[in-house]
Amino acid sequence: MSSEELLRRHEAGGARLAASNARGAAAVPALRTVVVTCMDTRIDVQALFGLGLGEVHTLRNAGGVVTDDVVRSVVVSQRKLGTREVLVVAHSRCGMATFSDDDFSEELAAEVGMRPLWRTYAFADPAVDVQRGVDRLRRDPFLLPETVVRGFVLDIESFALTEVGGDEPAGLAGVRDSA
Repeated sequence: MSSEELLRRHEAGGARLAASNARGAAAVPALRTVVVTCMDTRIDVQALFGLGLGEVHTLRNAGGVVTDDVVRSVVVSQRKLGTREVLVVAHSRCGMATFSDDDFSEELAAEVGMRPLWRTYAFADPAVDVQRGVDRLRRDPFLLPETVVRGFVLDIESFALTEVGGDEPAGLAGVRDSA
């Protein structure tokens, strides 16, 4: 589908439907939660968690990786919109596990003559990447100390969730303890 098709659908009723659905919804997420997940089109966050519009903030990127921009968005969500919990959700059979940062950078360099300044944050194991993301958020000094951060891997076929590192207490970890 092209951008023209999306714009056609917007004009054909999408705008009215979106406005109707948003009527009465607050910008502040009702469940005070941020979900960080992959941009994979098979993942419908609202259906997965039985959500309605306005209940959570959803941050999506390739792999559901906790990047600088994800941290920035979570901090804004907390400090300005009252969220207090974060779920990091990666999934099995993710495309980000099919290549390495270096391989991808070399492919781009061969095509356009230079390596990108950014990284893809490709990973081999989604559970390891989720744990890294959870740890990063738990240690970030700008997140509120009482923040609950949990991580999960979604089985992309059964849609079952498996918690990663669930036995470690959330919040108040790392840098924030010594601050």
